[in-house]
Amino acid sequence: MATQKQLGQLLLTGVPGKELDPETAARFRTLQPGGFILFGRNIDSPEQLRKLIDDLRDLSDTEPFITIDQEGGRVSRLRLIGNEPPNAQELRKKGDDELITRHGRLTGQILRQFGFNLDLCPVLDLSFDDEADNSLKGRCYGQTTEEVIRNASLFNDAMRAEGILSCGKHFPGYASAEVDPHHELPVISKTLAEMEETELAPFRALLPQLDSLMACHSHYPCWDADRPRWPASLSQNVIGTYLRQELAYDGLVMTDDLDMGAVLNEVTFDETITSCIEAGNDLAMICHRVELVEEAAKVMEKLAEPVVDEALRRIAETKEKLKPAYDWDRARFDEIDGEIWDLRVDTLGAERASILSVEDGKRSPVELY
Repeated sequence: MATQKQLGQLLLTGVPGKELDPETAARFRTLQPGGFILFGRNIDSPEQLRKLIDDLRDLSDTEPFITIDQEGGRVSRLRLIGNEPPNAQELRKKGDDELITRHGRLTGQILRQFGFNLDLCPVLDLSFDDEADNSLKGRCYGQTTEEVIRNASLFNDAMRAEGILSCGKHFPGYASAEVDPHHELPVISKTLAEMEETELAPFRALLPQLDSLMACHSHYPCWDADRPRWPASLSQNVIGTYLRQELAYDGLVMTDDLDMGAVLNEVTFDETITSCIEAGNDLAMICHRVELVEEAAKVMEKLAEPVVDEALRRIAETKEKLKPAYDWDRARFDEIDGEIWDLRVDTLGAERASILSVEDGKRSPVELY
C-alpha cells in the first residue's frame, strides 16, 4: 500500500500566500506534494517570489514540479512584477515566426531565473470565435488546426530548449465551449469524427513534443453519453481509453483545477479525487482549497495499487527531465524583462504596447487566479 508521502506525489497544490506560514510549511513537509502551482496571490516582488520557490523546494524530499500559468497577455502571472508579454492571438495576428520563438525563449529564461521548472502552456485550443465567452479570448495560437500546430510548436520548442517543461492544454479541447468552466460545466456535443478533424488534431500532432498534458472539465457526449454532465478530466473513456490507449500517450497528465465550478457543481470531493486518478491522470490539481490536500491524500488511499503505481511511475519519469534553477541574479531578471518589453513593442507597436490587459476578472477568473 502506498504511503502518505507517495500519495502526496499525486497532488499538485496551490500555495496560500506570499510566504510559507508555519502551518502550511508543516502540512507540505508531511504530505510531500508532487508539485506546487503559483498564482498572483503568491507574487509581490522578484526577490520574494524566488524566496518562496526556494522555500517550497527546501521542504520537498523529492524535486517538486513548480509551475505557473505564464502564457502572455492577461494570463501572465509575472506581469505583476515585470512586463506583460504579448498573448498568443496577438503573436498569431502579427504572423512572424521569429517573434513566437522569442516569446518561447524569453518565457523559459525568466521562469528559470525564479526556479520554475514547468509552465502550463502552450494552449492548443483553436479559436473558432475570437470573442467567444469561454475563457479562451486572446489565448489561442490559431483559428485552424494548421495554424495552432505551427505556432504552438514554435513556442513550445523554444521554451523547452531553455530547460522549462511544457504542458499542452486543455485536452481534449475547450474551443467549442459556450460557457466558462471556471463557473459551470460546458457541454460539447460534437461527434468524435468532428473532434478528430478540429480540436484533437493539435494534440495528436504535438504529443511527441510535449512534456505533459492538462485534462479539461468539459462534458463530451461522444465519449460519455451514458454519464450526463461528467467532466472529461474524470473520464476513463477520455483519458484512459482514448488518450492512453488509442493515442498511446504515456506521458504526464494532470487535471485542470479541481476547484473550478465545472467540477465543484457536479461531483462530490471524494468522487472527484478517486475518479481523476482512476481515469488515468497522474496529478490532481487543487489550486485554492489548499486545506483539503490532506483529505485528498486520504481519499487516494482507496485507490487500487496498480493505478497508483502507474501514476507514480509517470511522475518520476517526468521529474527526471527537470532542470535546476539558475542562481538568482536581479540584473539578469531586469535584462530579460527588458527583452520582453521589446518583444511586446515589436509585436504590437509602441502605441498598442503601452495599453496593458485589464486584470479584473470580469471576463474570467483565469485573469485573477
